Amino acid sequence: MKKKQIKSNINSITYSDSGVDINKGEKLISQISPITKSTAIKGTTGELGGFAGLFDLKKSGFRDPILVSSTDGVGTKLQLAIQTKSYFNIGIDLVAMCANDVLAQGAIPLFFMDYYATGKLNNEVAIDVIKGIAEGCKQSGCALIGGETAEMPGHYPVDSFDLAGFCVGAVERNKILDKNSVKKGDRVIGISSSGVHSNGYSLVRKILDVKSINIFDKASFDKEKTYAEVLMEPTLLYIKAFLAANKKHKIKSISHITGGGLIENPPRAFNDNLALQFDMNNFILPSIFKWLKKEANISFFELARTFNCGIGLLIFVDEQDADEIIMDINKSGYNSFLIGSIVDKQSDKNVMFGGWEL
Repeated sequence: MKKKQIKSNINSITYSDSGVDINKGEKLISQISPITKSTAIKGTTGELGGFAGLFDLKKSGFRDPILVSSTDGVGTKLQLAIQTKSYFNIGIDLVAMCANDVLAQGAIPLFFMDYYATGKLNNEVAIDVIKGIAEGCKQSGCALIGGETAEMPGHYPVDSFDLAGFCVGAVERNKILDKNSVKKGDRVIGISSSGVHSNGYSLVRKILDVKSINIFDKASFDKEKTYAEVLMEPTLLYIKAFLAANKKHKIKSISHITGGGLIENPPRAFNDNLALQFDMNNFILPSIFKWLKKEANISFFELARTFNCGIGLLIFVDEQDADEIIMDINKSGYNSFLIGSIVDKQSDKNVMFGGWEL
């Protein structure tokens, strides 16, 4: 008996029909391969496209290393990056947020991996972002050894994307920074930020929205730049400042000023029985932060709890070493200055300000 053929009325549905273009993803890998190779350092091994990134710690010269890792994103600054097409700069931001945290433990950043997720893959945008990531890696002296690009239609809008980063560094066991070494009388060195960096942008965006400010207009506080140029300035990488300051291993502790600003971050770098007494009398608050304070109509306390206020890194050192370390940092191309000292804690506050009425 002859079997009847059953005809299917269901047309085939491919992955491409669902919104995921595998061919475009494969093309992107081939395009970014030379970009990642340009960041190679001693220890870099393997090729892009494997299931995991490889790094040879022995080749990097450590004898008794402790690995230090950090992961982060760029917050809602990403929304302004998409609006202003500042893709390269936001890539630098991503590396800086992770690499500076690794640095705060006294570790040298070694390698970086990124996660890029989007509703519809735009290779030109992705490549600009990855070029920025590679630049951030070069500035921090670490290698971009891999990452993940995810096309997720229905989860992200087609014209949007998300970013996350992961950095691993290393420090010799006997060179780990120890907050327990910070004592009363120690000096605190501030190193200037390049601007707002990558924290507080939900408030920045709220100000722009409520005040109906066109981000492409000339900034009211800077006649040479637009709001976009000022606000999209990438986060400063502090590796060269660290190497200059720590060449004699005199750094006791470090605080990277990120979310929580000058209020929440400094106490993470010393014991709870101590306090940081800022001396802001000779510190000139950068114009961008004066503008943010005015437009948001907030107190200095709220400003300092939200933004870095122009100080991206704090370094804790012995009083007798402060002047030499400041000189060495400034010679390396940064702007550093004495900003405070460590005192006994007299109240429930770990941070106090002289010269600012909080």
